[in-house]
Amino acid sequence: MTDTDTRRLTQLQWLESEAIHIIREVGAEFERPVLLFSGGKDSVVMLHLAVKAFWPAPVPFGVLHVDTGHNFPEVLAFRDATVERLGIRLEVASVQDYIDDGRLRERADGTRNPLQTQPLLDAIAGHRFDAVFGGGRRDEEKARAKERVFSLRDEFGQWDPRNQRPELWNLYNGRHRPGEHVRVFPLSNWTELDVWQYIAQEKIDLPSLYYAHERDLFERDGMLLAVGEHSQPRDGEPVERRQVRYRTVGDMSCTGAVESDAVTVADVVTEVAATRVTERGATRADDRMSEAAMEDRKKEGYF
Repeated sequence: MTDTDTRRLTQLQWLESEAIHIIREVGAEFERPVLLFSGGKDSVVMLHLAVKAFWPAPVPFGVLHVDTGHNFPEVLAFRDATVERLGIRLEVASVQDYIDDGRLRERADGTRNPLQTQPLLDAIAGHRFDAVFGGGRRDEEKARAKERVFSLRDEFGQWDPRNQRPELWNLYNGRHRPGEHVRVFPLSNWTELDVWQYIAQEKIDLPSLYYAHERDLFERDGMLLAVGEHSQPRDGEPVERRQVRYRTVGDMSCTGAVESDAVTVADVVTEVAATRVTERGATRADDRMSEAAMEDRKKEGYF
C-alpha cells in the first residue's frame, strides 16, 4: 500500500469532512445561524457534526424545533435531554399556539405537518436568523433533490427552484439581502444508508422508536399508524399489535411505521441496504397529497 492509498478518505470520512466544512463556512459567514433540531436521526447527526466542527469550543448557535403538538413523546424527551447534555439553547415554535390564538386552523385530515411553515417563518423573522441548517437530503424526495447546499429564501421565506445559484466544487454563496435568509443542507449528499452507517461508526444515540419494538397500530392507505391521543383508528380500521420501527419521525398522524425485527444499529444498516423505497416515500402520508406536495410546501417556506 502506498502513502497515497493510506491518505485516501472513505465514503463516510469524505461526507463528514464536507459537512463539517459547510457548517464552519456558515459559522464564518453568517451572524445569526440556527440549526433545526427535532430529535430525528438526520437532525441528531447534523448536531453531532456541528459539535465536531467546533470542538473543543461549544457550538456557537442554538437549535430550533417547530413542534406540531403531535410529536412522539419519546422524540421530545430525547430532544430535551440532548440539548441539556450539550448546553445548547433550544427555541420552540409551537403550532398549537397558532391554533389556540386563531392564526392557524386544524386541517380536516388532522395532519399538522403542513401547518409548520408559518411558525417556522415567524421564528426565523422574529429571531433574525440569517442561516437555517436543515437535515434534508437529496435522496429523500425529488423536490429536495433540486436544492443547493446553500439555498436562498426571499424576504417572504419562499423558495424559487428556478432561481438557484451555481455551486462549483466547495464554494458556497451566502450573500443575501436584508430580510432574506439562507437554508443550509450539510447532509445534501448523504443517503439514508450513509446516515445509518455514520450512526454506527460514531455510536450516536437515537430515540428508541428507530429500533424494533411492539406497538398498537392500524392501517390506513397502506401505512401503519400508531394508536395515540392524536392518531385514532376510524370505523373499519382494526387495531393490531405488531413489531415495527420508524424510519423517520414527525407528526404521529401522518408518519407510518414499518414492520421490522431490527433491534440494533447493525440490523438497521442491513435492512436499509436492502430497501428500494426512501423513508419519506414509504412512511410519510403528507408527501402523498399530490405529485408535487413537497415542492409546493417548500416554495411556501417549508423545510
